[in-house]
Amino acid sequence: TSPVSECVCACVGRAQCWRRPMSCLTAASKMSAQIILEEFFFKKSQQKRRTSPCNYKQRYFVLSTEDLTYFEYRPGKKPILKGCIELSHIKCVEIVRTEMSIPCKYKYPFQILHDSYYLYVFAPDNDCRQRWVRALKEGTKNNTLALMYHPNFWVDGKWKCCQQNEKMARGCIEYDPNGNGMIIITLFPFSVASKKPLPPTPDLQMVVVALHDFIPQGAQDIALHKYEEYIVTDTSDPSWWMDREGAFMVRDSRHAGVYTVSLLTKAPGSNGENHPRVKHYQIRETGAEEIKYYLAEKYLFSTIPELIHYHQHNAAGLITRLRHPVSTGRETAPMTAGFSSDMWEVDPTELTLAEEVGSGQFGVVMLGYWRQVKVAVKMVREGAMSEEEFKEEARVMTRLSHPKLVQLYGVCTQQAPMYLLFEFMENGCLSDYLRSKKGTLSQETLLGMCLDVCEGMAYLESTNFIHRDLAARNCLVSESQVVKVSDFGMTRFVLDDQYTSSFGSKFPVKWSAPEVIHYSKFSSKSDVWSFGVLMWEVYNEGRMPYENRTNGEVVEAISAGLRLLKPRLAPEMVYQLMEWCWKEVCEQKPKVYI
Repeated sequence: TSPVSECVCACVGRAQCWRRPMSCLTAASKMSAQIILEEFFFKKSQQKRRTSPCNYKQRYFVLSTEDLTYFEYRPGKKPILKGCIELSHIKCVEIVRTEMSIPCKYKYPFQILHDSYYLYVFAPDNDCRQRWVRALKEGTKNNTLALMYHPNFWVDGKWKCCQQNEKMARGCIEYDPNGNGMIIITLFPFSVASKKPLPPTPDLQMVVVALHDFIPQGAQDIALHKYEEYIVTDTSDPSWWMDREGAFMVRDSRHAGVYTVSLLTKAPGSNGENHPRVKHYQIRETGAEEIKYYLAEKYLFSTIPELIHYHQHNAAGLITRLRHPVSTGRETAPMTAGFSSDMWEVDPTELTLAEEVGSGQFGVVMLGYWRQVKVAVKMVREGAMSEEEFKEEARVMTRLSHPKLVQLYGVCTQQAPMYLLFEFMENGCLSDYLRSKKGTLSQETLLGMCLDVCEGMAYLESTNFIHRDLAARNCLVSESQVVKVSDFGMTRFVLDDQYTSSFGSKFPVKWSAPEVIHYSKFSSKSDVWSFGVLMWEVYNEGRMPYENRTNGEVVEAISAGLRLLKPRLAPEMVYQLMEWCWKEVCEQKPKVYI
């Protein structure tokens, strides 16, 4: 189930804001320790000898600086604490290597040895698993650790790796507490383990391939040449490099008319290599009269796009499914978030304006070209805001960088009107896009749009920003249907998570929480309310909320406890999340739906 549909912020109204799903539950248990990670996983029952689907239970895991706890989640009810392991008792944390069929839907197991017990946990993907293993190893590195461990499961009364029939038998693999979860060497596969030390680990360097030519625009930039390899020495800015499990591209092969799928994987290779590598799969054709295409012989398709679409959802013989397309075929390099970050002032002579693509409260938005890069140019209407306000908005934008926020490239302040230069989003604002695509967007796409916005807003809250004007009209859609939060003209930086606007200031009533309407108090909580309305817009394909009511009537309706009706396209769990977003912070009233 998606994080959005599993969020249970109903427990404390909107008080937990944009934390990861169910973090409100852990806050309710008043954990004094600092939370490091939170995630839904499956765990295997410790009381069963055999592995079967009924032995796997979904639990919500919380890793803090002191312990690892997990809860049973019951929709609409309080969570039940099912287990708590003090980090000081953990002796080993490692990935499970197995060829066994795993009966639950999460297929990436890792193990935790604590006291005299083994806990098997199943993650939804490899990246998630690696993240937790690294965090647990870091939190337990000063413990008295196991020297050896078992890389496979204990099942049917024996270890699958070394066939020993004592559960607490000495492990058959040397445990490396500083490793990244990859097996480096296999020792003697019986009860007597080799004392041979591990060979020195070579310094692994990340090698990437440039997808585009790039001409340096400043002293801090480097030239890139398409298809040449480069070593990444600094990974702090993810906008300059890609290293994601399942990233792929379809390209021409060396043979005319033949295509190859290149796929990035982080799984260990047959020779023990444990750094990211690229696997190449040739798209083959059947010899029958009706030509079919395949990567794995069991899965045949009439067209290559059908083949790619299938393997985006199913590995089916590949080392991983095709998760992230890395190229859209553009010949020019996309602008990056980290591009010349100390050079925000743009020379207006380098900017060419084309047609108008939109307008807003503060002015019009033009399509432009800056150094041959397509940009959106926000031109500030005279009198709409002071120069100081303009510079403040620019300062806000320069402090924010996230894949789900529209990125600022630069400003022009030396002439009138002043300009803000943003990345250009080909499909325009979300509300217009939803209306134009009415009846064609899948449930998966609609939910993905909500998740995109949620990720961007979670980042804003983590940096102590509030948006104050979150709505579908203020989100933009990229060429690949990625939705990004935009229009930070009303954003405010807050240290106490609350901002009270000046008397008489305007705000969007139909997207506003009761505390905004009555007291002009903005916070991340009021942004959550607006997010619920945005979800309603998405699942109504761009329809205006409260479309037949005036602002005054909306104020009266919200104050009386009325809420928007469930959209026809919204699953029950998604609508339940909307309802949770619309819970009042200070009091609960009977709800009537409109």
